Amino acid sequence: MNRKMLLVPLLALAVVSTGVMAQDGGYGYPPPPPQGAGAPPPGADNAHYAWADVLRVDPVYGVARTATPTQQCYDQQVVQQTPSNKGIGTVLGAVVGGVLGSTIGHGRGNTAATVGGAVVGGAVGNSVASGGSSTVSNQTVCQPGTQVSEQRQIIGYDVEYRYHGDVYMSRLSYDPGERLRVRVSVSPAD
Repeated sequence: MNRKMLLVPLLALAVVSTGVMAQDGGYGYPPPPPQGAGAPPPGADNAHYAWADVLRVDPVYGVARTATPTQQCYDQQVVQQTPSNKGIGTVLGAVVGGVLGSTIGHGRGNTAATVGGAVVGGAVGNSVASGGSSTVSNQTVCQPGTQVSEQRQIIGYDVEYRYHGDVYMSRLSYDPGERLRVRVSVSPAD
């Protein structure tokens, strides 16, 4: 009976020591991949998702420029001239002067009076018709233009976060709040 009593503790010691060796890595490393195995097959991504604690969020500002079409209008004085009737006034004055001159005298005197009346009538008709007229008025003139305005706006966020004791920094397009979902990828370091 003493022998059986000794056998039980020895058996228990053997089982425990085998478990300790297995946890210690007593089984060794896995065998290397076969020659020519190449890259892992598609979809065998060694990545998973986890949560990181956000330590700080700083907004990043930029300037946005906006061009708006405009019109600049102002009043301008405009002078308008009506054309004169010099040619018509001269011809009409000469005809009237010639008719009046022909009523004076007889013979050669009549011819001279007709010519003289035509010359004087043409001169008078020219001076009467030479004036023409001009009017001054105000006219609104508009020119196209462009007004450029600048506005400061947030274009992103510099985020400092901690994952498994290490601190990282990234620029994001949004404010993540207190926690940030991160993608963790593991690959061998050659």
